[in-house]
Amino acid sequence: MVSTRTVPVMNAIACVFPGQGSQRVGMGQDFWMQVAEARLLFEKGSEALGIDLADLCFHGPDEQLTLTTNAQPAIMAVSMAAFAALQREGITPGYVAGHSLGEYSALVAAGSLAFEDAIRVVRKRGQFMQEVVAPGAGGMAAVLGLDTRSVAAACEEAAPHGIVEVANLNGPGQVVIAGQSEAVECAIELVKQRGAKRAMRLQVSAPFHCSLMRPAAERLAAELRAIPIADPSVPLVNNADAELLTSRDQIADSLIRQVTSPVRWEDVVRRLVKEGVTLFLELGPGKVLTGLIKRIAPDATALHAEDLGSLRFAMDQIGVTR
Repeated sequence: MVSTRTVPVMNAIACVFPGQGSQRVGMGQDFWMQVAEARLLFEKGSEALGIDLADLCFHGPDEQLTLTTNAQPAIMAVSMAAFAALQREGITPGYVAGHSLGEYSALVAAGSLAFEDAIRVVRKRGQFMQEVVAPGAGGMAAVLGLDTRSVAAACEEAAPHGIVEVANLNGPGQVVIAGQSEAVECAIELVKQRGAKRAMRLQVSAPFHCSLMRPAAERLAAELRAIPIADPSVPLVNNADAELLTSRDQIADSLIRQVTSPVRWEDVVRRLVKEGVTLFLELGPGKVLTGLIKRIAPDATALHAEDLGSLRFAMDQIGVTR
């Protein structure tokens, strides 16, 4: 039943889904144990991939879970388990969005992609992105406390050392760069000289969301052409340009461009606020997006649900009781 508190209209709610880096050993076990629909999703994912997703998520080990080809489908499985638990509470969002990999979870939530197709594609996506560069030849770095224009200028200045580009626009003063290792290291020193509070390499296996990923995008395009894509049941705001996607014709192109384009997360959140969203609910492991949303849109409510405890807390804050 619904409590006497005001429940936001569904159109004012956006479900958002995290990307790679949010994984942790033990994630999703709560949903698997207590939500039958979530358990079925893990079983479907395991069958689609030929691996035991539940064992990977619950027991790791960490060095296996963090591999790109494992982390991406594992995070999607947990995100969709959380979404299944949310649906049991009677909540259907007015909008969806996801950060990088999370955009695929958002499309499953919107009914554009079948879960089994999506989880196979994200595993191949991870494989393609990993295989573009040799181990250690590329990387990413987070830059804190410096505006995007200054970060981009530092990347241009580092260009004689190789390719390095802006890869994620996560929020005010939070930019991620990606490229060839020598150029990334050079850009780190340059942004520090320009006044960045911090600049540090990220523990990722490849330089995602930059032009080096073009071969991966071409391989991904072939995979996406082979699966059915439906019109989304609710609008999705995409990573590549923070635009509303409402038809299947837009989706494959957007997912392909996403591989080589910056993730415009700050613009995504601002677009959702412009559309009337007042409540964001992050579904999946961690709460990185929740923290970013609070910085980008302080007047909005940002909650997360990574297990049943945090889901129940979110439902209480929204005003839903069982």
